[in-house]
Amino acid sequence: MIFGYARVSTDGQSVGAQERQLREAGAEKIFRETASGAKTGRAQLRRALAALGADDVLLVTRLDRLARSTRDLLVTLDAITAQGARFRSLADTWADTTTAHGRLMLTVLGGLAEFERELIRARTAEGRARAKAEGVHMGRQPTLTPHQRAEAQKRRAAGKETIGQMARSYDVSRWTIQRLE
Repeated sequence: MIFGYARVSTDGQSVGAQERQLREAGAEKIFRETASGAKTGRAQLRRALAALGADDVLLVTRLDRLARSTRDLLVTLDAITAQGARFRSLADTWADTTTAHGRLMLTVLGGLAEFERELIRARTAEGRARAKAEGVHMGRQPTLTPHQRAEAQKRRAAGKETIGQMARSYDVSRWTIQRLE
């Protein structure tokens, strides 16, 4: 039997395109998941691996849908092989674990995929550092404007109101008011 595994990283993405490709390639049952590839505890992947039997095939659209790190890839492929099943990637036609050559290629290219991920992470960190150096605020916008912050600090120093009353007047949590310095 051919099992498909479709994964997207965020709720805003859809597994629809992956499902169509997997069905066209002969997948009879498809396991769908919304989870980061960096997470190792993916429930649907575990279910797919548990469903595999001898001579079954686990099919993915691309190698990065299965794993993001070489270690994760090798552990997953080992679990597939231990059950007598095989693995295939549609976009990576060389990825077939039934041959020694295919296993070698998967190990090498899994390492390259991990290297690429590290490059992306480094570029993102550099961009974030550059933006901070240029004065760009990172993260959530403050719930209080600078004027509201100053006003709340004065009201707090006056001590005529409780923190809860002040928080309600600005429609913020007590912690927002308590954190003001």
